[in-house]
Amino acid sequence: MLVLFETAAGYAIFKVLDESKLQQIDSLYKEFDTPEKANKIVKLKHFEKFQDTTEALAAATAMTEGKIGKSLKKLLKKVVAKEAHEQLAISDAKLGGVIKEKMELACIHSPVVAELMRCIRSQIESLVTGLPPKEISAMSLGLAHSLSRYKLKFSPDKVDTMIVQAISLLDDLDKELNNYIMRCREWYGWHFPEVGKIITDNLAYCKFVRKIGERTNVAASDLSDILPEEIEAEVKLAAEISMGTEVSEQDIGNIGHLCDQVIDISEYRAQLYDYLQNRMMAIAPNLTVMVGELVGARLIAHAGSLLNLAKHPASTVQILGAEKALFRALKTRKDTPKYGLIYHASLVGQTTAKNKGKISRMLAAKASLAIRYDALGEDTNAEMGTENRAKLEARLRQLEEKGIRRISGTGKAMAQADKYQHKSEVRMYDPSGDSTIPSTSKKRKFEEVEEESEAPVTPAVKSKKAKKEKVVEEEAETSAAAEETPKKKKKKKDKKEEEPEAPEPVEEEMAVTESTKKKKKKKKAKDEDDE
Repeated sequence: MLVLFETAAGYAIFKVLDESKLQQIDSLYKEFDTPEKANKIVKLKHFEKFQDTTEALAAATAMTEGKIGKSLKKLLKKVVAKEAHEQLAISDAKLGGVIKEKMELACIHSPVVAELMRCIRSQIESLVTGLPPKEISAMSLGLAHSLSRYKLKFSPDKVDTMIVQAISLLDDLDKELNNYIMRCREWYGWHFPEVGKIITDNLAYCKFVRKIGERTNVAASDLSDILPEEIEAEVKLAAEISMGTEVSEQDIGNIGHLCDQVIDISEYRAQLYDYLQNRMMAIAPNLTVMVGELVGARLIAHAGSLLNLAKHPASTVQILGAEKALFRALKTRKDTPKYGLIYHASLVGQTTAKNKGKISRMLAAKASLAIRYDALGEDTNAEMGTENRAKLEARLRQLEEKGIRRISGTGKAMAQADKYQHKSEVRMYDPSGDSTIPSTSKKRKFEEVEEESEAPVTPAVKSKKAKKEKVVEEEAETSAAAEETPKKKKKKKDKKEEEPEAPEPVEEEMAVTESTKKKKKKKKAKDEDDE
């Protein structure tokens, strides 16, 4: 039986001399206590040394991935293929399957082989001749570093350090641009203040100042490549009646240099933003679909790297960037913040204030899954992010429409709301309620009373006894009312009931007045007769 043993210096093929010793697995290590005992069990048949570290790294990576390297393929054809009847002991079962398919060699892998490999490794310095111990240790250390670096190293498209630097530079450029543009507007505003309100776009303003210089050149210049026709005409009109001060050519030159800086920085910022978009789609496509390029890049920069961000739970991703508010809320025992950097995502921005907390929590949960998929997954597509974003948008629509729907409906589905129709009754304004004066004046009442008195009334002449009886009844009623002490005021209903009876006393009073007049006349006549 042949044994394929891999070392940092090269491939070694050993021939097993005594296979009977391999049956005792538990006591096999005793047979390799000394180099003399080890040489009695296995013997070196061939050793293929690596030329350099690059070849060793390629062979090691191919073996870990279960593939046959070029150097191993040549060795198997040269040494093992000659002895096709021999079995080849392999430490990796996956590699043995590949060798069996391509080279048609019988490979075995068992606990006995694994124990034998361990014993050979303990006496490798004595079994492989021609390699000093220092050289073997140096080769092992170099290969270990190279292999670890290869395993941990991301591909060039997966370097998230570039994103951290790009988003930081983008923020710095925005700050500098704002300062430069503000200085430019204030500086040139002394010479031509009216144009600051007419041209609102900062880049167009700087291009205009760079092209025109002094405001006297506006009338003779063509600004169609910078400004629309309406704004151009307005600028030319404002230049004729401008209230700005006169400046020297040296001042205009310095302002022009400042405008050049603003234009160059704006162009570079646009290029940097495109670069950031491409890098984010290459490194974290699912996170980019969920929250956008800028928010995703800021999350990565805040965490330090994509791998560090993947280690954070969803609750931390939700408030990442609001640490100051969080600790202040914990210290004062108030409500903790609902969102941090994730607030600037488009899904959170388009919701109402009432639902921002719910959407930010759901978005953080889905975004944390997308981050882990991007950082630790092998695929580079954005299907997962697209599906989760569609689910969040559907949930958002459901939350927004919840207040519009009816309460009624079946348990399975809510009833659809009817189309709103405005049904309002048109009411005319009644001006009679504006005045406190009664609608019927006293003059009108007196006229009505006089007309009734002038009308021919033929009442039945009542006898004096009937009148006396009526007067007695009235006095009895008044005395009874005076004796009773009412505890409560009379109700309004009683007053309303008594109001219709008002016309009757008027007639009675008139009848009484007529009778008194007749009595007075009779008395006067008697007095005259007596005299």
